[in-house]
Amino acid sequence: MAVTGETLRQDFLEFFCQKGHVAVPSASLLPASPNLLFTNAGMNAFVPYFLGQQESPNPRVVDVQKCIRAGGKHNDLEDVGFDTHHHTFFEMLGNWSFGDFFKREAIHWAWELLVHRWGVPKNRLHATVYSPGKGEPAEQDGETLKIWQKLLQKEGLDPEQHISLWGARENFWAMGDVGPCGPCTEIHMDLTPAGNGGALVNRGSPRCMELWNLVFIQYDAREDGTYVRLGRDFVDTGMGLERMAGILATTEQFQNFSKQPSNYDGELFTPLFSAMREMGDGIPAYGGTIPAGRTTLGEKEMIDCAYRVVADHVRALTMAIGDGILPGNEGRNYVLRRILRRAVLFARRLHLQGNYLAELGGRCIQLLSPAYPDLVRSVPVLKSVLSQEQETFEKTIGRGLQMLEDAMERHGDSIPGAVLFELYDTYGFPVDLARLIAAERAKTIDLEGFEKLMEGQRLRARAARKVQTVQTSAGEHTEFVGQKPVPAVATTLLRVLPRDGGGSLLVFAKTPFYGERGGQVGDRGTATILGQDHAIVDAIGGGTIVHAVDAAVDEHLVGAPALLQVDWERRQRISTHHSATHILQAALREILGPHVAQAGSLVTDAGLRFDFSHPRAVDDCQLDAVEAWANRMVRENHALRCYETAYDQRPTHCLAHFSESYGALVRVVEIGDTAELCGGTHVRATGEIGMIKILSEIGIAAGVRRIEAVAGEAALKIFCQLYGNARSMANGLHRGWEELPSALEELQNKLRFLEKMRQQWVHERMHGRIAALLPTARRMANGLLGILAVIDLEEEERTLLRQAASQLLARLGDGLVLLVDRPSGSCALAVGAGAAGLSARNLLKKWFANGLGRGGGSDSLASGVLADPANYSSAQQRFSELVGWPQD
Repeated sequence: MAVTGETLRQDFLEFFCQKGHVAVPSASLLPASPNLLFTNAGMNAFVPYFLGQQESPNPRVVDVQKCIRAGGKHNDLEDVGFDTHHHTFFEMLGNWSFGDFFKREAIHWAWELLVHRWGVPKNRLHATVYSPGKGEPAEQDGETLKIWQKLLQKEGLDPEQHISLWGARENFWAMGDVGPCGPCTEIHMDLTPAGNGGALVNRGSPRCMELWNLVFIQYDAREDGTYVRLGRDFVDTGMGLERMAGILATTEQFQNFSKQPSNYDGELFTPLFSAMREMGDGIPAYGGTIPAGRTTLGEKEMIDCAYRVVADHVRALTMAIGDGILPGNEGRNYVLRRILRRAVLFARRLHLQGNYLAELGGRCIQLLSPAYPDLVRSVPVLKSVLSQEQETFEKTIGRGLQMLEDAMERHGDSIPGAVLFELYDTYGFPVDLARLIAAERAKTIDLEGFEKLMEGQRLRARAARKVQTVQTSAGEHTEFVGQKPVPAVATTLLRVLPRDGGGSLLVFAKTPFYGERGGQVGDRGTATILGQDHAIVDAIGGGTIVHAVDAAVDEHLVGAPALLQVDWERRQRISTHHSATHILQAALREILGPHVAQAGSLVTDAGLRFDFSHPRAVDDCQLDAVEAWANRMVRENHALRCYETAYDQRPTHCLAHFSESYGALVRVVEIGDTAELCGGTHVRATGEIGMIKILSEIGIAAGVRRIEAVAGEAALKIFCQLYGNARSMANGLHRGWEELPSALEELQNKLRFLEKMRQQWVHERMHGRIAALLPTARRMANGLLGILAVIDLEEEERTLLRQAASQLLARLGDGLVLLVDRPSGSCALAVGAGAAGLSARNLLKKWFANGLGRGGGSDSLASGVLADPANYSSAQQRFSELVGWPQD
C-alpha cells in the first residue's frame, strides 16, 4: 500500500485500530509533569498507567503524539538546520499495551506494517536486541531474540545478518533510577545505495537510521539494584513521523536510494519552503545541501540551513501556541521565545519580507489542522503573537548584531565566551549563528567559555526551581471519595515521607481531600491517627494524593487506622470559585470570540485567577459585558451536571485545556450550554455562587491576558468594602454616595487649577532668582563672563535647575554658568556653556574625573550631582581652577 507523508498518520492509526487498539488524541505539548518543559516523548501522557497510579480504560492504545525537544535534558534546538534529521517539533507515532499483548505481537505487527503494508524493502531492515554488558541491568532479552530469528527465517532472511546485540545505552529503557524499566528492540533501515550498510547500525550514519523503537517494560528496578518482574507487562513503541515521511520522499517510495535521506524532503516541509521563497527577495529554491561542518558553510549551504531552521521553528511555534504556550520570559515560555528569535535571525539570511512569521504560521495551520482540528481556533492569537514578537525582536536584533561587530573589532581573532553568552541570553542570538558570522571574517569563538557560563546559568535555574518530588510505588493509588461533602472518612495510613522544610507527607488508602492539580488548590483539614490529631495544611496530586502536615509523624504508624476530615466550608469557597472560573471562560468566549482559550488558572478559597489567549487588552465596556453575562448565568441557577465518559464520546462542544493530560476516560462538567473537561470540585447549581465580581484585567505576555475575580462570600465582602468606602467619602464631601462621581470630578478640577497656580508661582519666583543673579557675573581668565552661584531651592523648584542655567546663559550671551543647589542633600548642579570651543559636557567630565561626582549632558548644557556634598568647598575650588575664575 503506497503512503505519503500526509497519509502516514491516518494509516498508522487505522492499522492498529484493526489490531484492536483504541485511537486516543495527542496530549498537549504542555505536560502534566512539573519536571518537563514540554511533552517530549510519546510516553509522557501514559506515565500514570506505567506507575500504576491510574488504570488505563483501554488495554491497547494507538496515538500520534505532538512533541517538542528544546531546553532541558532533551534539547535539539542548536542542532536544527545543520543536519537533516533534528527538529524542535516532531510527531511520534506510537502504539501501547497496558498489560495486554507483549513482545511477539508488537514485533510481528511492526514488521507487517512496514513491510507488507507500506512496502519497506525487508532486506534493508535490521533489528537490535538487548544483551547486557558488564555491570548492566537484567539479563539478555532472549525472548525477543528468538521472535526475531523465527520471523526473519520465515521471511527468507538470515538472522545473523539482520540482528545485532547491544547493551543498555542503546537497548534498555528506564524511567529513572528506580521504577518501571525494560529492554527494547529497534528496527533500523539501511539507506545505502547498494543496500549493504548493515554494519552501520547505531554508528551515527545518516545512511542507516532507526525507524521504530519497541520498548518492553517488564521490570521494576529496586533501590537495592535488583530487577524484579512487574506484575503486568507493558509495550511502548515510537516511530518519528518526520523521519518516515522524509525517507518515503527521498527514496521515491523506496525505489531510489542514491540520495542521502532527509526528514525535510517530505510533504511536511516542502510547502513551507515554497511559501518562504515567495516571501524572500530573489532567494534560490531549497536545494537540500548539507554542510560538512558548522564553520565551513558556503552560501548555498547557509541558505538551505536557514530554510530548515525557519520551517522547523515555525511548526514548533504554531503547535505550542495552539496548545496555549506563548513566548515569554521564564521557563518554557522563554524557550519558545528563543525558538522564535532563532527563526527571525535565520530568516534574515533569506531576506524574508513583511510579517513572515504570522504568514508561515497560518500556512502551518493549513497543513496541520486536518490532523489537529483545534488549531483552527488559535489563528487570531497565533498571528497576533507572532507578529508582535517578530516586530519587537527586530527592533532589538540590530543592537545584538552591532555588539557582535564591535566584539570582532575589539577582541582580535577570537570572540570571548562572555560576549557570546550576553548575545545569547539578552538577544536570543544563537551561538551557531555567531560562529558562522565570525568564520566569515576568519575569526573563531570561545565556545568553551560560553559553555561554562551556560552551565552556570543552568545550575542557577535548577536551584531556583528545585521542588520536592515524591517517588510513588508502582500500583500505589489513592481512592478519592470527596467530590461531594462527606462525613469523616475512615481509612488506613499507607506511607509516611519526610517533608522538605519539616513535617511529614502522608499517603492514605482513600481520602476525601482533593489534591492540588488543574489549577485548584488542595484541601485542608484534619487527620486523626490513633487518637492523635494532625492538621493537614495541603494536599497534592491526583493518582496518589499526598497530605502535608507540619508535625513529624512516626513511620511506625504505617498501617494504622485514620479518620480524615476536610474543612468543608473552605472547600465550598474553593468550589464556588472553580465553577465561577468555568462561567467566566464561557462569558469571555461569548463576548470576545471563540479564539479565547485557557492559558492557566488558579482557584483558591479567596479568589480566582484566569489566564486566557487574546491579542489585546479587554476594554471596560467588554469587561462589563463579560461580568454581566456571567452573573446572568448565576441568577439563572443552572444545575451543574458532572459525569465521566470516554474521551472520544465527550460532547462535541466540550472544551479541553492545555494544562491537562487526558486518558481515555474523562470527567465532563456541564453548565447550561457549556461543557468542559475538568476533574475539580464544583457547586451543585450556579445560584450557589451568589455573584461574580471582576477585580482586574492585565496582560502577562504577548497574546495572553489575566483576569482576577472573586465570587460568593468573597465578592459580597468586596461589595461591602466598596460601599463602606464610598459612604465614608460621601460623608466627608457632604454629598450622597450616588453623587460621588460628580463630586470627585469637581474636586479634581479644583486640584488641577491649584496645581496650575502653583506652577505659575514657582516659575515667577525662578525668574526673579535669575534676574537677581545677572549682576553677579564675573569675567574669567579667558575674557568670557561667568556666573557661579549657590542657590537655596525649594523642593518644587529643583526640577527647574537646568532650565534656570539655560535661561541665564541666554541672557548672559557668550559665557559660562554654574548653578549649584545648596550643598546639602544631593547637591545637584547644572552647567551651561555658550562660547565657541567651550563644552559643558567635557567640563563636567574633567571636573568629576577624580570621583567628585557623576553627570552628563550636551556641549551647551549638562547636569550632575556631587558624590559628597560635604566636599563642596574643595569641589568649587577645583571648578574655579578649571575655568580660570577670578580670585577675590
